[in-house]
Amino acid sequence: MGTTGSTTGPTGAPNGPKAYGTTWRNWAGNVTARPAQEVSPASVEELAAAVRQAAEEGRRVKPVGTGHSFTSAAATDGLLIRPDLLTGIRHIDREAGTVTVEAGTPLKRLNLALAREGLSLTNMGDIMEQTVAGATSTGTHGTGRDSASISAQIQALELVTADGSVLHCSPKENPEIFAAARLGLGALGVISAITFAVEPEFLLTAREEPMTFDRVTAEFDALHAENEHFEFYWFPHTGNCNTKRNNRSAGPEQPVGKVSGFFEDEFLSNGLFQAVNSLGRAVPGTIPTVAKISSKALSARTYTDIPYKVFTSPRRVRFVEMEYALPREALVEALRELRTMVDRSNLRISFPVEVRTAPADDITLSTASGRESAYIAVHMYKGTPYQAYFTAAERIFTAHGGRPHWGKVHTRDAEYFASVYPRFGEFTELRDRLDPDRVFGNDYLRRVLGD
Repeated sequence: MGTTGSTTGPTGAPNGPKAYGTTWRNWAGNVTARPAQEVSPASVEELAAAVRQAAEEGRRVKPVGTGHSFTSAAATDGLLIRPDLLTGIRHIDREAGTVTVEAGTPLKRLNLALAREGLSLTNMGDIMEQTVAGATSTGTHGTGRDSASISAQIQALELVTADGSVLHCSPKENPEIFAAARLGLGALGVISAITFAVEPEFLLTAREEPMTFDRVTAEFDALHAENEHFEFYWFPHTGNCNTKRNNRSAGPEQPVGKVSGFFEDEFLSNGLFQAVNSLGRAVPGTIPTVAKISSKALSARTYTDIPYKVFTSPRRVRFVEMEYALPREALVEALRELRTMVDRSNLRISFPVEVRTAPADDITLSTASGRESAYIAVHMYKGTPYQAYFTAAERIFTAHGGRPHWGKVHTRDAEYFASVYPRFGEFTELRDRLDPDRVFGNDYLRRVLGD
């Protein structure tokens, strides 16, 4: 659907805006938009020219990555910018321990390229389909005791603002913009390149182990303290969890075997899971029984591999998701409240609940800004009504001062965010300065940031 390098737009310039009018959908299918125009710039200069022209014509501008956000953060009826041609590594500085990469580069390609160079990000999320700009702009994170989100690994970035200016932002250059734009929601401008901190490639040993809900919640603080990366999944309608501990290892490398990897990661976690969810959507009454069986299907295993092969896994079953960051000390109480709510309701939940952690960071609107955080993510299979479950879960999360993931379903507005983000006003004041005419605005930003 994107334009190519040989396309000539209405202005006669290569890769110029092209009339569009086709419906855009996100990965989950819960958000649609009909942009009037689309452009795929091949350089930061073309990107700046496209933004400048749209602003002069009074059009709204939104960049879009791979559509893995569950919110309408990228939706627009104006100019849709696709970063398909803004991909690849610009520069590796081994002495500084950084890599500068074009904004449209998918995390998958970045991880593969870094591995070829013997380098790695310190931490990452559990999928790698997103573009680097899309992932960081919405706060994509993994789990970590000491290592934070992907946005927190940004050392510098290049930002095209509403008047077409190209700003270089780092702790030394435009530091107030850098503090906010590492997780900017697309509200401050269009990111054209990002410089990440990287380190020499290392090995992680993953230990996956079933554990009861009562045990994992009782021992959560110890499990968090003892492991560099700890996460777990609780299966609603059961007392069963599956835990995962990732820690650095001296080796040797012992990856998951091809046969067992296919069986657990493809057949059980994707193929069979797809069938189970389809059955549950058609016959909800089967879900509790199936959950008790499927929650015991995955057995304990240990393997050692390079980081992206341990942190990430294929996710082919489509779903809709809500995730909230809570103060870490509130995690166990909130999770127990969620379990009680599900048990006392008529809800039928076929997806496990995911729990992860992050250390405090200094990014203005990061969900972990200024506080150690624990994340609870609830999911529903695509096409299954999710509002009742998410509404009940959100009531629990907000009672604990939760901050919703910016790229996942939530109902919060600017008034709420001002109450849970001490630096919320800093961000909105910066937005007023960089984009007073709301060139990068849309309905989602109006709700979460105000007019």
